[in-house]
Amino acid sequence: MSTVALGNYDFAPKDARQNFPAPLLYIGWEDHLLFCSPVCLPLPGETPFGALASAVLPGVYGAHPDFARIDWSQVLWFKSGQPWQPDAAKSLQDNGLGHKDVIRFRTPGLTGIGGSFS
Repeated sequence: MSTVALGNYDFAPKDARQNFPAPLLYIGWEDHLLFCSPVCLPLPGETPFGALASAVLPGVYGAHPDFARIDWSQVLWFKSGQPWQPDAAKSLQDNGLGHKDVIRFRTPGLTGIGGSFS
């Protein structure tokens, strides 16, 4: 069934960058469906990418038993669904990340609690 828009939707979006304390970054952990969707975090563009693993993600995913077992040197990163190799020493902005971008990471050998993908 198709949908037809009635009227003109000509208004400023409420999710524009200036409406948030910092750019929003969506981050998802592949093969861990205990977290059903990416989390959305306001992160300043100057944040070093390497700080995600050491300072940001432990507060988001740290309660999961697999998190402590992550070998960050083996993590596979994806940006907008495509394989991507960020530079941990560069900032989020210098890695090309902006407001409402989506990144995901896969942890080889870790597929959730007891291999259940949860």
